[in-house]
Amino acid sequence: MRKEHLLNKNWTFIYHDGTASAVDIPHTWNNIDGQDGGNDYWRGTCTYEKSFSAPKFGADERVYLDFAGVNASAKVILNGTVVMTHDGGYSTFRADVTELLKAENKMSVEVDNSVNGKVYPQKADFTFYGGIYRDVKLIVVNQHHFDMDYYAGPGIAVYADVKGSDAHVRVRTWHHVPEGTVAITVKDADGNCVAAGEGTDTELTISNVHLWDGVEDPYLYTCEAVLRVDGREVDMISTHFGARYFRVDPQKGFFLNGRSYPLRGVCRHQDWKGIGNAIGRENHDTDMALIREIGANTIRLAHYQHDQYFYDLCDKYGMVVWAEIPYISEHMPGGRQNTIDQMKELIIQNYNHPSIVCWGVSNEITISTKDNKDMLDNHHVLNDLCHELDPTRFTTLACYAMCGPFNKVAHITDVVSWNLYLGWYVPGMQLNDLWVDFFHARYPNRCLGYSEYGCECMPNLHSSHPKRGDQSEEYQCLYNEYMLKFFEKRPFMWATHLWNMFDFAADARNQGGEPGMNHKGLVTFDRKTKKDSFYVYKAYWTKDPFVHICGRRYVDRPEKETTVKVYSNLPEVTLYANGKKIASEKADKVFTFTVPVSGEVKLEAVAGECRDQISIRYADKPNPAYKLRKGDGNGGNWT
Repeated sequence: MRKEHLLNKNWTFIYHDGTASAVDIPHTWNNIDGQDGGNDYWRGTCTYEKSFSAPKFGADERVYLDFAGVNASAKVILNGTVVMTHDGGYSTFRADVTELLKAENKMSVEVDNSVNGKVYPQKADFTFYGGIYRDVKLIVVNQHHFDMDYYAGPGIAVYADVKGSDAHVRVRTWHHVPEGTVAITVKDADGNCVAAGEGTDTELTISNVHLWDGVEDPYLYTCEAVLRVDGREVDMISTHFGARYFRVDPQKGFFLNGRSYPLRGVCRHQDWKGIGNAIGRENHDTDMALIREIGANTIRLAHYQHDQYFYDLCDKYGMVVWAEIPYISEHMPGGRQNTIDQMKELIIQNYNHPSIVCWGVSNEITISTKDNKDMLDNHHVLNDLCHELDPTRFTTLACYAMCGPFNKVAHITDVVSWNLYLGWYVPGMQLNDLWVDFFHARYPNRCLGYSEYGCECMPNLHSSHPKRGDQSEEYQCLYNEYMLKFFEKRPFMWATHLWNMFDFAADARNQGGEPGMNHKGLVTFDRKTKKDSFYVYKAYWTKDPFVHICGRRYVDRPEKETTVKVYSNLPEVTLYANGKKIASEKADKVFTFTVPVSGEVKLEAVAGECRDQISIRYADKPNPAYKLRKGDGNGGNWT
């Protein structure tokens, strides 16, 4: 059966200037320069080299070389022969290298993230890290094996069609052995066989099916496929899958398994401070834990195909996922084939994940596109391709804020969402109400969502009178409080995704005194600081009791009386100052108190059995460290 051998250790990295260093995979050369906003951010071609011994394999076996992610283009040379090239920095690619292997081997990988007109993305508000930033491995398989060549897919596709209490499971497998037979076994979460059959395209029935039911009950089955030739087992593959059904209603929003299930969640970029996109499983685990902590039930995985491990985590924890390709910001006529290839890879490699409910065709494609006719045609091609490859899911796209309701691109996919920052890039949070209500009235049969909304926040910046553009922690709180109420009043919105769960690198930006960053996250880039807005989402979306006092980083208060805000999902909060009761307030999620400030004040909030404490103090003048300095940038967009 299959055997895997990781090749992550002991590579030589040769930078474009010829300097060499020893590295392990995952690796990126932009982990620092792609995050500091300086002119030294370098995009181009670098080389990775590795020597390795061939794995043990028999005369009846084949060996595949597998790359899980190389950004953005790769040329792989093994023992002097080019074995494969690949354009697209976020998907798996592989090749059969059996005939080229020697006892000792030398491999070179030329990695290119330079500017060009054919590989997406090329223009976007995030850093395009270069490098081999996901696993590299050798896979040894029998010469008769399930398909590994077609867009690096798993060779198996499973779909469960729920009818009443049963699920009719269609299992398709692909291999190139005319005399081979395939045995299918479906197991429940305890490993018990619940259905079995034979054939490369077979239908099975799971009686009394246990549904994959979002965050409340993300139940997974396992499907195993065994390939036999002349009665002998030669290959086996398996995949998790879930049985669920869903629909989107333009008046009532998203439905999961027959019940209303409003999708409220976040967008996620994969990079970390000092690491870039060369992250490991522990980083993925941390991200998922933080997203689960605020009670989100959906994630938009922007703006590219994410690591298979993170899709697995979404399956495991019940996150409903919007998956998309990096067809973003501008349409490149020379990049049409690349959009098609990346969409095929996204769907074929991720078809079995029950968490994914929709395929995202593009993001903000009208920002700088000049050839609208070619762009619209490409969208129709991609939309049709999604339905051809996967008729079980719907399509969507994210429209640029300046892309008006009547723009043709907004009416191609099955549903649509908008990236609107009303109340941040333009004044007036109430514009959200006007815009959405107008669209819904004009197109009552069109499912509408928010794919992005948010505002910048530096957790070191503070104000007792927050205003748009000051990037203070307090304004981010006001903005998100408004948006959460706004969404509660509009259940017809099929999904809302906050931009962003985490601060992330955006080399073109210079804001907030920390260039090269987008600071719209609820959590800082290093994942160490949860901004106050993190807790207003927790108050709206979670049930486990908690209380949180805002403003713990706003210590110096230049006023004799200050407003203290508390977030909780409990109905009543009592606030104490230096042990003396200030007041008890009943409210919905957001509690405000007026507190006298003299000297140092220790505050304690009590809600049920939950407590939180912070300290503030009186200052006779404003602390200049809390104010955005001139030249540090303001709320302007990256463009």
